[in-house]
Amino acid sequence: MIVVCGIASELPVAMVLAQLGRLGLPHVVLHQRRFADTPLDLETAGTGVRGNVRVDWRRVDCADVTGLYTRVTDWRVLPEMRDANEAVVERCQAWHRTLSDWIEIAPGCVMNRAIASASNRSKPYQTQLIARAGFSVPETLVTDDPDLVHDFRARHGRLIYKSISATRSIVRLLDDAALDRLPLIADCPVQFQRYVPGVNVRVHVVAGDVFAGRIETNRVDYRYAHTDGGQAQLTAWRPPDNLAERCVSLTARLGLSLAGIDLLLADDGQTYCLEVNTSPAFSYFEYHTGQPIARAIARGLARGEDSPASPATESTADSALPPRDAGSPPPALRGGEPLRSQH
Repeated sequence: MIVVCGIASELPVAMVLAQLGRLGLPHVVLHQRRFADTPLDLETAGTGVRGNVRVDWRRVDCADVTGLYTRVTDWRVLPEMRDANEAVVERCQAWHRTLSDWIEIAPGCVMNRAIASASNRSKPYQTQLIARAGFSVPETLVTDDPDLVHDFRARHGRLIYKSISATRSIVRLLDDAALDRLPLIADCPVQFQRYVPGVNVRVHVVAGDVFAGRIETNRVDYRYAHTDGGQAQLTAWRPPDNLAERCVSLTARLGLSLAGIDLLLADDGQTYCLEVNTSPAFSYFEYHTGQPIARAIARGLARGEDSPASPATESTADSALPPRDAGSPPPALRGGEPLRSQH
């Protein structure tokens, strides 16, 4: 039995559910917004957990669960929390706490456990982990001191800047207009990096399988190219075997079974790793490249292996698909989490 945790209508979740159905794999959905009607009767037993969950009047023994796909929204922003009374808030919080505890200690394949996903909540911290794994990282400065930024810029030339948290921010060049606003960082530290020209690549590692896509764009942050009069195109790409293996190794070192790795193939010949997304909205990339990422997630969950499988690069006819304009995805995909042109 496979359990999907999240909001069923959210596109990545819906795509995983569709593939589970097509593959005939038994599964249930723990829908966050239905916490009041989905009892979790679980208790820890040593290093394990026992009990059951009831979904649509169906009782599922957690001992029968071999895979968990988790894409859980912060319960505090659920519509049901608007104007909710204290009792409802406490019930929602307790339900999510129990779910989180189960995700952390459940056997089988979990995509992903919170303890492993936490690295993405601090970009500077995750950058150190990426560097320790042997990937190159652009020279980086995190500061609230404008003078240090001027010194950093004098050494490295063009810079980009972005938020240091997990909250999405638009990556921009530190141009003259941004320099005029630099004193504002005294109230909020910001991450600055040397601007590295090159081609962006998003690599999805799914239980050891590798799916890569190249992004051609004429903007710094290709996710927003269409709003800035720019262009962005995504195409499936087969990375060299050694690069695919390094991505699988990095994913395993971070304790993940599913990851979206942002790479930059720099004009100087180096490959930089910019970030590892621990809950990737792969739907955006699957739409543009045709790569069967959702199907790989479903199959990985069915295998029930928490540690990544041996490296294997997906090789399909999809690599011959023509590029699609990433600047104008269908409305349903605009909420996706595509790769930054530089982090």
